[in-house]
Amino acid sequence: MSSDNLLNVLTNLIAQAKKAGADQADAIVADGTSVSVTSRLGKLEHLERSEGGDIGLRVIIGKKQAIVASADRSTKALKELVARAVSMARIVPEDPFIGLAAPEQLAKHMPTLDICDPTEVSAETLIARAKTCEQAALAVKGVTNSEGVSASWGRSHVAIANSAGFERTYESSGSSISASVIAGTAKTGMETDYDYSSAVYVADLRAADDIGRSAGERAVRKLGARKVKSQKVPLIFDPRVARGLVSHLLGAINGSAIARGTSFLKDAMGTEVFGPWVTIIEDPHRHRGFRSKPCDAEGLPNRRRQLVDNGILRTWLLDLRTSRQLKLEPTGHAARGSSSPPSPSATNVYMAAGMHTPHALMADIKEGLYITDLIGQGANTITGDYSRGAIGFWIKNGEITYPVNEVTVAGNLKSMFKHMTPASDLEFLYAVDAPTVRIDGMSLAGK
Repeated sequence: MSSDNLLNVLTNLIAQAKKAGADQADAIVADGTSVSVTSRLGKLEHLERSEGGDIGLRVIIGKKQAIVASADRSTKALKELVARAVSMARIVPEDPFIGLAAPEQLAKHMPTLDICDPTEVSAETLIARAKTCEQAALAVKGVTNSEGVSASWGRSHVAIANSAGFERTYESSGSSISASVIAGTAKTGMETDYDYSSAVYVADLRAADDIGRSAGERAVRKLGARKVKSQKVPLIFDPRVARGLVSHLLGAINGSAIARGTSFLKDAMGTEVFGPWVTIIEDPHRHRGFRSKPCDAEGLPNRRRQLVDNGILRTWLLDLRTSRQLKLEPTGHAARGSSSPPSPSATNVYMAAGMHTPHALMADIKEGLYITDLIGQGANTITGDYSRGAIGFWIKNGEITYPVNEVTVAGNLKSMFKHMTPASDLEFLYAVDAPTVRIDGMSLAGK
């Protein structure tokens, strides 16, 4: 459906809601087309193509709101959608912080973002890509089995409108490929590992054989892993796990957590949370950014900002509701789906690169652990306590040596943030990125 047609559907829906008694209303529609395949050992296990979308309507009556979503856009279905939403909004409890943006808060000028690849990828292409990826993985000496390879492509068309006169549509796309393989045997010991690539443009994906080969090599490198004794040592986080440390920060500065008082950083605004050598940036308008978007889900402008500036925490992530709770200005961080209310969320966030290479970062480490994988969800954003299973490689005299598994690393995020040092190897690959990171002072529990 064209952008004009999508907006017409939404504006008509909003008009019906107003006529039925809503004081305010907004609506969102997301249409999408996607293709995904999964294969294992050369055999296709799953092939799916889907086309369609959902439409969601939020109505506000006084300080009460209700949200109803539907995949049916027939005249009868949309009429029923409005009736249900208005009926629900009359009986739910009041929320003093809900409401649409004032006209002066809405985005007036929005950037044109390069986030939609016109290339459509066929199922045959995805199958061939998955086959190439798996063949490359199985060709790595020491790889003995495959856990499967997946390849996908999708394109979405989003439209947002509200009763304050805001209307906006945009299109986005994404492609991905991943492989997971097993190395070793039951007799000698087995290890598994993976690799993957995601991008807005198909041309920006890593080559399928490179993904497969990397997954295989990662698995083989783990063979012969052993435990190490419990001790306190410096830890080096590989970029693919260092990203998670940035995600923990985002959870802790989310306006919902701050408003509830359930964040270990609830009193940290304007203070030095990281060392002065750490800066963390959000850029929702990044060229071909995996989650770039021209405005937030409530129609407010979004922009590039430093969440952490030379170690100092500069902002919360706020939508309209949480900004009203905290009596602050909204920051344009609202995100929503068709069946859920807006809530704060960041996009295209990264820790800025440091001055030293990863090798230089570990050069003075007599003994330490280079972490490539973390297990479990042991990060408590209320207290900051952190404890997770870890897999990686032992560092001895500044060099990576033998593989390590069955250990646990523990600390507190407050202290971890303070003792975090980024390397210079930042790459923009995902919605949250980080370079290699070193943290001193954490505990390692082993044998």
